Amino acid sequence: MLQYQGKAVFKAIAIGKLKIVQHREVTAVTKSGTPAEEEQKYLAAKAKAKEQIHNLYQSTLQSVGEKNAEIFEVHALMLEDEDLHDAIVSKIREGIAAEIAVEDSGFETAQIFAAMEDEYMRARSVDIMDVCRRVVDNILGREEKTIRLEEPSILYSSDFTPSEVVNLDKSKVLGFITILGSTNSHTAILARTLALPSVVNMRENLDMQYDGKMCVLNGITGEIFIDPDKTTLEKYEKLQAELAEAKIRQEAVRGKKSITQDGEKIAVYCNIGGVKDCEKVIENDGEGVGLFRSEFLFLESKDYPTENTQFEVYKQIASMMGDKLAIIRTMDIGADKQADYFHLPKEENPALGYRSIRICFDRPEIMHTQLRAIYRASHYGNVAAMIPMIIAVEEVLWVKEIAKKVREELKQEGIPFNAEMQIGIMIETPAAAICSDLLAEHVDFFSIGSNDLTQYTLAVDRQNEMLEKIADTHHKALLRLIEMVVKNAHKANIWAGICGELAADLSLTEFFVGIGIDELSVSPPYVLPLREKICNLTAKNCKIKKYL
Repeated sequence: MLQYQGKAVFKAIAIGKLKIVQHREVTAVTKSGTPAEEEQKYLAAKAKAKEQIHNLYQSTLQSVGEKNAEIFEVHALMLEDEDLHDAIVSKIREGIAAEIAVEDSGFETAQIFAAMEDEYMRARSVDIMDVCRRVVDNILGREEKTIRLEEPSILYSSDFTPSEVVNLDKSKVLGFITILGSTNSHTAILARTLALPSVVNMRENLDMQYDGKMCVLNGITGEIFIDPDKTTLEKYEKLQAELAEAKIRQEAVRGKKSITQDGEKIAVYCNIGGVKDCEKVIENDGEGVGLFRSEFLFLESKDYPTENTQFEVYKQIASMMGDKLAIIRTMDIGADKQADYFHLPKEENPALGYRSIRICFDRPEIMHTQLRAIYRASHYGNVAAMIPMIIAVEEVLWVKEIAKKVREELKQEGIPFNAEMQIGIMIETPAAAICSDLLAEHVDFFSIGSNDLTQYTLAVDRQNEMLEKIADTHHKALLRLIEMVVKNAHKANIWAGICGELAADLSLTEFFVGIGIDELSVSPPYVLPLREKICNLTAKNCKIKKYL
C-alpha cells in the first residue's frame, strides 16, 4: 500500500480504480515555413481556437451552469491578450516554428502567473497552458484530446485543464487527484460544484504501473491510499457509509433555523465572491451573506471599477438575497491580491504592508466611490458594509466621516438609500482584537477574519507551506483573542461573527456556541453540516475552558 498527502478540496470519500491521465507534449518540428507562413498558421489556429472556446462556453453553460462556464470567458480574453500575442509573433519572426513559439510563449506566461502571490492568480497558469495547447493542436491539425472513461474512476494527473474537465463524462468521475494545482484551480472549483472528493497539490509522480489500481481518496484530510490493504479499505468503506448517512441527517435541518437545544440562535451565513454565488447560498439554505469579497470586482477589471459598475453588482446581490442580510466587504487589494493598475510598490513583507484600507487613506476616492455604491444598493435589500484591516479607532472614524458625507450627497441628489445601513469591521489583527472594547463603541458589528488573525497572532505566513505544521488554528492565544472580541462586542450591545475558515471547523463549534458567537459565515456546502451541529448542542452545557 502506498500513502500520499495533498490538500483536500471537498470533504467526501472516494473509493475506486485509479485512472492516470498523461498529457502529451509538443514534439519539436524539423521543418517549418517562412516566418510569414508560420505567422499565418498561427493566426488561423488562433481564430479556430476562438470558435472552439465559444462552443465550450455554450456547452458548459448547459451542463454545469454559468459559474463554471465563466472560465471560458477568461480563456477568450487570454487568447486575445496582446502581450502573449506579441511574444508569439516575435518568436515566429525570429524563425521559430509556430507551434513551438506558441508553446514556449505560453509556458513563459504561465510561469509568471505561477509565481504570483495571489492563489487565485496562480491557479490561472494552467488556463494559459490550456489556451496555448489548444492553439498548438490546431496548428498541428490534432483533434482535441478527450479523457475516455470505461468505468467509474478516480482521475489522477499533474493537473487538469478546464477543457478536459468540462468534456468528462461526469457520471464516471469518482474524484480528482492532482500533483500540482490549488484550491482555486478549475478542477477544484468544479469538484466543489459537483460535490466530488478532490485532493490537489499531492506533489508525487505515479508510474503507469499504478493505473487501474484500487485507490482511496480522503477528501477530508487530503490523504490518498493506492492499492490499500484490507483494513484500510474496510475503514474507509465504513467512513463513506457514515458520511452518506450524515448527509441524509443534514437534509433534515434544511429550512430550519440554526438554534441550539436551549434556544440560542446562531446565524449561519455564507462567504461568496460573485453574484452567481448567491445561487449557491440559496441552494444550500444559507441564512445570508456574511462576506462578499468585493475585491474580485477590482481584480477582474483593467481599471478602477466605477460607482455604477459596483452598484449594479451590489444591487443584484441585495435583490437576490431579499430580506436576508448581505454583508459587502470593501476592497481588500494588496498583499496576495494584486491589481496592476493600482501600481503598488514591491514590498518585502506584503502581508504586513500596503493593503486594503491603508491604500484608501492615500486614495480616499476608492472608499468614497465604494460606499456610495453600497449605500445605493441598500435600497434594494438588507445590505451592510464591512471594513477590513482595521487596527485603530481613528481609522473607523475616518471611514464613518466618509460614510456621513456619502449619505449627505445621496440625500441631496434624491437617490434612495437606507440611512440606517449597518457598518461593521473585520477583526483580523491582534491590535483590533485587544482594542475591540474601544472599537465596539463606533461600529454596528464585528466579523472575525480568522485566516489573517491566525497568521498575525502566530507570526506564521499562511502562504508558506513549510509553516503549515505550526499554523495551529486551535492555538490558545487565537481562541482567547476570539473570546475577548465576542465579550467586548456584547458589552457594547453589538453582534460578533466569524467569516474565516475557522467558522466551518466543526471541532470548534462547541467553543463558538459556548462563548456566545452570534454568526458563523462559511462556504455554502458547509451550511447544513454546521446547522446540524448547532442544533444538537445545548449552549449552557458547552464547555469552553478546555479550549483555552
